[in-house]
Amino acid sequence: MDYDEQLDRAIEETPDIEEAASRFDLPDPDVRQEGNVTVYENFQATLDSLDRSGEHVMKYLQNELGTSANIDERGRLRLTGEFRRDRVQEAMEEYAEGYVICSECGLPDTRIEKENGAELIRCEACGARSAAGN
Repeated sequence: MDYDEQLDRAIEETPDIEEAASRFDLPDPDVRQEGNVTVYENFQATLDSLDRSGEHVMKYLQNELGTSANIDERGRLRLTGEFRRDRVQEAMEEYAEGYVICSECGLPDTRIEKENGAELIRCEACGARSAAGN
């Protein structure tokens, strides 16, 4: 098999980036009001999809929504105040864009690393590194 045939075969067997990116599915937030608290019922499912720690995502939401929060014993996030589902969903999509999706290849195969006190996103698929939260 010559070089061109090998290259054609490799291209055929390589998955398209768009197809691979579609495997990332952020669940819609299931939120409900409980007095003056918004309960994010499927927070654990969201964490599983993001592959991030609950503390990291919670701190982001606290800053983004300007409130305090805690994770209860059932893995639900309890946000102080009333927040509509679309506002929570918007914040979670921004989190995914800034802390999960690779800015170079668009894949969710990333890890957060600390370097000199700064958070960086390292993509395990393409090797790119970028500042977190951008």
